[in-house]
Amino acid sequence: MTRFALIVLMALAGQAGQAAAQNADCATAMVQADLNECAAAEWQAADVLLNQRYKEAMAQLQAWDADLPEALKGGPAELRAAQRAWITYRDSACAAEGYAMRGGSAEPLLVYGCKARLTEARTEDLVGLIEAGEH
Repeated sequence: MTRFALIVLMALAGQAGQAAAQNADCATAMVQADLNECAAAEWQAADVLLNQRYKEAMAQLQAWDADLPEALKGGPAELRAAQRAWITYRDSACAAEGYAMRGGSAEPLLVYGCKARLTEARTEDLVGLIEAGEH
């Protein structure tokens, strides 16, 4: 599958999960399908914030690079490489956590919960990078 097709499928799945979670009352969810949908929506919300902070961090690194001699530039490329590596790590780590309920109806709950937790932590890392530029 091409990368573009995979991105489109993931976006559509995310939209479907968000719409379904809007039907579930996440504050009182008790049915596994609702719990899974709410966990997916929580991860999607965390991912939206992560992407915003990533853009801010990238702008920060571009600003730092602007003041450096050509031989010392490369901050944006390093951040991009780090983010790609982190996504690979997140996806594999969370797939591994899902094995505690492999094949069961709670597996998505574990995977999405892990993705939300790691995404929130990565967002805080990026916020630290952004704040370093504000000093």
